Amino acid sequence: MSNKQPCILVVDDEPDNLILLEEILTLEGYSTISAKSGKEALQVANQSPPDLILLDVMMPEIDGFEVCQWLRHHPRLKTIPIIFLTALDDEKSKLKGLELMGDDYITKPFNTRLLLAKIANILQLNQIRSQTTKSQNSQQLDEQSNLQLSAALRINQLLSEKLRLFVPEQFLSRIAPEGLNSIQLGDGKEEELTVLFCDIRDFTAIAESQNARDTFKWLNSFFQQMSACISANQGFIDKFLGDAIMAVFDRHECHSLNALKAAVMMQESLQEFNINYQKYNLREPVKIGIGIHTGIGVIGTLGSEKRMDSTVIGDVVNTASRLESLTKTYRCSIIVSEQVISEIEICQNNYQTGKQIETKRNSLNSQENFSNQIQNNQNNQSSYCEKNYYRWIDKVKLRGKQKAVNIYELLGTENNLIEPEKIATLSLFNKAIKGWKLGKYTAALEYFEQVKMLNSIDNIAGLYVERCREKLGLEQMGKNEVNLADPNF
Repeated sequence: MSNKQPCILVVDDEPDNLILLEEILTLEGYSTISAKSGKEALQVANQSPPDLILLDVMMPEIDGFEVCQWLRHHPRLKTIPIIFLTALDDEKSKLKGLELMGDDYITKPFNTRLLLAKIANILQLNQIRSQTTKSQNSQQLDEQSNLQLSAALRINQLLSEKLRLFVPEQFLSRIAPEGLNSIQLGDGKEEELTVLFCDIRDFTAIAESQNARDTFKWLNSFFQQMSACISANQGFIDKFLGDAIMAVFDRHECHSLNALKAAVMMQESLQEFNINYQKYNLREPVKIGIGIHTGIGVIGTLGSEKRMDSTVIGDVVNTASRLESLTKTYRCSIIVSEQVISEIEICQNNYQTGKQIETKRNSLNSQENFSNQIQNNQNNQSSYCEKNYYRWIDKVKLRGKQKAVNIYELLGTENNLIEPEKIATLSLFNKAIKGWKLGKYTAALEYFEQVKMLNSIDNIAGLYVERCREKLGLEQMGKNEVNLADPNF
């Protein structure tokens, strides 16, 4: 820019705003003139055209939009850059500002660094335009200005669309409610949501068995299919973690049901993916494990001023990840927490009775009572949604947790049976679990062995067969010890 101090006309009907803006601009090296109304602004601009105008909108007699419109039709003043600086933050006002060919639109309260950066950029851009169009006539100036404005709008639109590929719309609506310029480090919103973790089994071994380009190719294809399942059920991808996916479900009170349906759809989609697994130079079909938990999390921005990321933080994330890890221990596909089953049951019951959906689980007496209630209610599903199949598998203390939690294996839905053999033996399995919980290990063992006979690949039934035998062996050992201690032996 030239050595001459750029002159900025500040227009605002609030004296305190004028004083603040003049002080900020003076410290930055600009000269200023001020106007307390739209009418005064037109007079000042006509007498001594400024290099740029900071223009308020809501003013008596002549508002900022009318001032801009008048200036854009003035042969001598129409190229002066105009930045709307206003408390109006609705989309209609912003669109009107662009339609009147304002150079930018900033809402109050404003970020001082952002405002100064925009002023410097617009002044420099305006000077470049002036130098390149000096020799052209007025008509050429108008055409070039319109083309540049159109190009800038197209670029801005394209950038916004590309940004949404990296930051989901659900994040942007929370961290940038007033536009991309409003994103601030540390912005966050606490709310109840459901988190789904999906992990590829034995990924390290797979990656070692093929070149990086092949791995990259099938991973992208895999993620594409899994992402479609999540989006179809109103969820969004928080992040891809190399060989894993973290997804968030936050739409309406029954987001846990959306996550459940997404998990079932993901397992079905995986079967389709594995039909042609050999074309990706994979030695065997891909397997995945999924963990789902409902709880409170904070959605916001994390990082530093130079590099930040949008994410979800909270116990809900850690628990979902721990549940996914347990699918390896229990050798099953999908494990969900009791909170997820609770939300699903409440959703279905309330839709069935026409009650408003509860979002909290304060109606439950205890975890143990609810565990029994779940088994009793599995055949009493709501007509609001298809029937869901799941079974209690254990009560465990997750890593880093003080209290043990009930966990469930998801077997499918009425229209999507991902574990049909386990669903066929569900009644027997539940009887076996009831015996196990009551300490009737002989009866439980008989039921578990029947389940294994009907479905030899039911790993969880096999696990409980071993557990029952261990319990019975310990009991027998205790009886023998008593007999050996008997003086009449």
